[in-house]
Amino acid sequence: MRSLLKFDLNHLRGDIYGGLTAGVVAIPLALAFGVASGLGPIAGMYGAIIVGFFAALFGGTPTNVSGPTGPMVVVLAGLFASLSGDVGLILTAVMLAGAFQIVFGAVGFGNYIRLVPYPVVSGFMSGIGVIIIILQFDALFGHDAPAGTLSALAYIPTALSDINMAALTVGVVTLAVAYAWPTRWGVYVPGPLAALITGTVLSLFLPVMPILGDIPSGLPSLHLPVFDQSAMMLVIEAAFILAVLGSIDSLLTSLVADNMTRTRHDSNKELIGQGIGNTVAGLFGGIAGAGATMRTVINIRSGGVTRLSGMIHSVVLAAVVLGVGSVASYIPHAALAGVLFKVGMDIVDFSYLKRAHRGPRWDLVLMALVLGLTVFVDLITAVGAGVVLAALAYVKQVAKTQLDELTSRPFTEATPEERAILDRLGKQVTIFEFGGPLSFGAAADVGHHVRERYKNATHSIILDFNRVPFMDVSAARAVETIGCDAAKAKKTIYIVGMAPQVIETLSSLGADCCLPGDAHFATRLEALEAIDGRSQITEAGGRGSSDKPLKPASAVA
Repeated sequence: MRSLLKFDLNHLRGDIYGGLTAGVVAIPLALAFGVASGLGPIAGMYGAIIVGFFAALFGGTPTNVSGPTGPMVVVLAGLFASLSGDVGLILTAVMLAGAFQIVFGAVGFGNYIRLVPYPVVSGFMSGIGVIIIILQFDALFGHDAPAGTLSALAYIPTALSDINMAALTVGVVTLAVAYAWPTRWGVYVPGPLAALITGTVLSLFLPVMPILGDIPSGLPSLHLPVFDQSAMMLVIEAAFILAVLGSIDSLLTSLVADNMTRTRHDSNKELIGQGIGNTVAGLFGGIAGAGATMRTVINIRSGGVTRLSGMIHSVVLAAVVLGVGSVASYIPHAALAGVLFKVGMDIVDFSYLKRAHRGPRWDLVLMALVLGLTVFVDLITAVGAGVVLAALAYVKQVAKTQLDELTSRPFTEATPEERAILDRLGKQVTIFEFGGPLSFGAAADVGHHVRERYKNATHSIILDFNRVPFMDVSAARAVETIGCDAAKAKKTIYIVGMAPQVIETLSSLGADCCLPGDAHFATRLEALEAIDGRSQITEAGGRGSSDKPLKPASAVA
């Protein structure tokens, strides 16, 4: 705790300016995300303040600015619809999500979340962007959007038949300003804030349209967890989804911050900080948040260097909350929809989609599949299916590479001494070199490949394990099959370079039952010399005509 309270004040000026700028940018987004979640604009502000402050204080990425983000709001909006707006249960889900994230960080899960393949991340992030866009159409047309992506999508024709032209005008102008606002002006007034102000001012001169209305201000009240047995499974499921998506979102933002600052974040510490922030946010009526990429980038570009910048961002928002209610009540829903529409467009991974056709076809298919599942099914199914399919595709590719190596490598990389003996022996010997740890994907077919290759060999088979440091059960059973098939075919097996750990694994599983115990060699050359010596004895009509190999003098145990 003492280390947490030690702040680096050498960059105080940059941290203050970075925090102020990020705080101003966060105002319209926090209000918009609060409305989109169903809990109201003040819940978005509370979430931005609390998550932003505690994630900065306890997190592992000094320049991260945290707050409500698109992925979190999509889940909260779905939960709001499923629980019929029960605020107590929704905030309980936010608290549980924070607890899950603390556990993720404590057990080191942060090191694995970053292993999610890029097409999966791109697919579900783009899907979230599409969901946010779909949810804004009805508000742009001056209607209250029904809860749920599919319901909002189905309602669009109805909204089109009765368009509130004043709301549509405000929404389109807000969106246009958000896109057209010059970057150099953003140093003084951020684009999202300028767009929101423009849309709000314009709405004052147009006919009536839906607005935010009265917004409570002041300090938040305490919300203790609520436990309802009939809804707990839904709450726990939503909390887990929030925790996973928030963790991925935060760590992706941390990677962006690392690239900009040439530093390296602490993934597990970052998850703990995010978890503490979300737990406290739920206790005080705030929506869940995560590391926010746009706000983090703005913070860094404005001079933010240490965690003070993220905490100052929260202090700015807290000051605004104390007096924002009367002003923010006039903000039209259409203006917020315009801001969120751009947020959704920014989340869609257009940079990958433009180049996807040049890369592996499977990655594009995977990205499209995850995107579709995200929009039309749910986020956890999309991420789970994407990770499983990506892993299976990778295992298949590794297995193919290992099986190809099994066929080509021994003959293309033989030493001159080995080549001389191989030329002399001809088809009397077949060599199999296993390229690294034998994956379970390759284990299923390796027996067939070995049988196909040794069927023309007269006597001997060399199994080279020099590059196999360990072996799992699938690989061990594959080796057992090779040994037993060779024994039935009356082929003599010579084993090269088998590591003690591999020997122990085979022995423990009884998978060495068909492998000769007296034919272990340290090198492939020694095994070839033993086979060559045996061949010469056989040709001379000596006692070496037996199928049993000679025990090598330099055999390894």
